[in-house]
Amino acid sequence: MFTYQGATALITGASRGLGVAFAEELASRGADLVLVARSEDALQTLAARLTALHGVKCHVIAADLADNRAASNIFADLAERGLRIDLLINNAGLGLSGRFLSNDHAKEQASIQVNVQTLVGLSHLFGNVMSAQGRGGIINIASNSAFQPLPHMATYAASKAFVLHFSEALRHELSNTGVRVMAACPGPTATSFFEGTPTTMSEQSLDAPEMVVRGILRAFDQGKAVSYPGRSSVRLATLLPRLLPRSLTVRLAAMATAKMGLA
Repeated sequence: MFTYQGATALITGASRGLGVAFAEELASRGADLVLVARSEDALQTLAARLTALHGVKCHVIAADLADNRAASNIFADLAERGLRIDLLINNAGLGLSGRFLSNDHAKEQASIQVNVQTLVGLSHLFGNVMSAQGRGGIINIASNSAFQPLPHMATYAASKAFVLHFSEALRHELSNTGVRVMAACPGPTATSFFEGTPTTMSEQSLDAPEMVVRGILRAFDQGKAVSYPGRSSVRLATLLPRLLPRSLTVRLAAMATAKMGLA
């Protein structure tokens, strides 16, 4: 198992949703934290609460991960502070719903920057340090949408497919270095992800972020390459695209997003 007590974990997207749940769970295990998101006030409030509750050190970095300099700036900031990262959790993610051509071009590009480019940059920078030290861990948050094209969330699903394949390949490359890499593929979760979308999903159909995070960390401790936290129906949905014709898979996915109110 990964030794959390005394380790330092960097969490992107730490101001809400799964990021907060990761911070709370890791702090309860004795890990110091580097909390990264755009909202400095929210991060400072979270950091103060976790330090008071668990006595861990919490460092805050306010950064826009849609900036193509974000990864290098974060790495340089932590180098100046003399902080070593033992566990990198690339949790931050952006996704737009609706027809691709109807979405704002800049927002689509920003989602690719956050979901792919910054994730790759952080994995490269901190992965090199971890590999040289012979220890560390990287958890990249993909999605159950990574297993099929997803009309009405086209860019998001494609970016998460990248995260899944990238993580599995990186895991293989680092298998003899002492650095553990895992992709996590949660399904719909009760976070702020669907805020501002016309989704008709009920709270009962969403997994609790705390449960999802515990499932991810349990799989990480077990040394799994991919984690499927959440209900069994979500896991089943990741298997069907491997069995069905691609054209049918796309049609079924479009029906699913339409039913969710995302079309």
